[in-house]
Amino acid sequence: MRRRSLLALPLAAPAIALAQEAFPNRPITIYSGFPNGSGIDIYVRRMAEPLGRVLGVPILADNRTGAGGNIGSDFVAKSRPDGYTLYFGTAGTHAINATLYRTLPFDVVRDFTPIAHLGDVPNVLTVSPERRPQFTDCAALLAAARARPGSLNFASTGNGASTHLAGAQFAMAANIDVTHVPYRGQPGAQTALLGGDVDYLFNQSGPALGAIRQGQVKGLAVTTAERLAILPDVPTVAEACNLPGFVSTTWYGLFGPAHMPPAVVQKLSSAITTVLREPEFSRWLTENQGISMPPVFTPEGFSEIQRRDVAAWADIVRRSGASVD
Repeated sequence: MRRRSLLALPLAAPAIALAQEAFPNRPITIYSGFPNGSGIDIYVRRMAEPLGRVLGVPILADNRTGAGGNIGSDFVAKSRPDGYTLYFGTAGTHAINATLYRTLPFDVVRDFTPIAHLGDVPNVLTVSPERRPQFTDCAALLAAARARPGSLNFASTGNGASTHLAGAQFAMAANIDVTHVPYRGQPGAQTALLGGDVDYLFNQSGPALGAIRQGQVKGLAVTTAERLAILPDVPTVAEACNLPGFVSTTWYGLFGPAHMPPAVVQKLSSAITTVLREPEFSRWLTENQGISMPPVFTPEGFSEIQRRDVAAWADIVRRSGASVD
């Protein structure tokens, strides 16, 4: 009787409780949907060491690229919600794609657990001074586009990525006819710009900063409401392009599969908050990458931002006409 009684006890609840108490007790893997060298990849790998130090376990970075981040998102959505498989998401993967793609194998809200907002990300309108020396400022670029409708093209890091939609917003606001050329990730788009295959690129601030400082590209404008402290000589799009009110920024965030234990979510959120507030890391984030500190540090606050942006970006995607099967 005693043996039968013990076997009849529910095993799942104690097992889950023990797992929560011990979390984390093995390496955590953070997946991203974009290739090596992208702004996202740079962030994940830079965050891995201090986050691992705070949590006491190794943090591994892995890229599952393709389909605008959807391959990586789908993998994590279908993983065990134990806190060991996480996803470095963006406003692209977890807001824009909800409308951009006609069908998705997951729901960007229902199938994920928001854990932490990781910062707001601006874009920088960049050109190659070697390949396009005539584009000395945004006014010159717009003049060329208006003189020869359809003759200019711009690169992006993929259909529906923030770099694409910033370009689409720009074209709509400036009333210009230009061609969008998508690439698979930031390295390909940057290479196309430097090689003269495209005329301009709205690049994320991190990769753009490095190229600007090395003299490879010229920054014509930033997509924020105010100038970036790390690029004080680069005007906003509103200033440089005479497009009042123009703003186009996105965010980075950490997600896990749906139904993660609240205690695990809170432990991860607290650890990330500690890392973000470390002076060395926060300086790297804002001064080296041009990323603003998160406006909120709670999973609940981040969840509200994500839900709001799903609706906001849906309107922009529809007006731009962007769509992916």
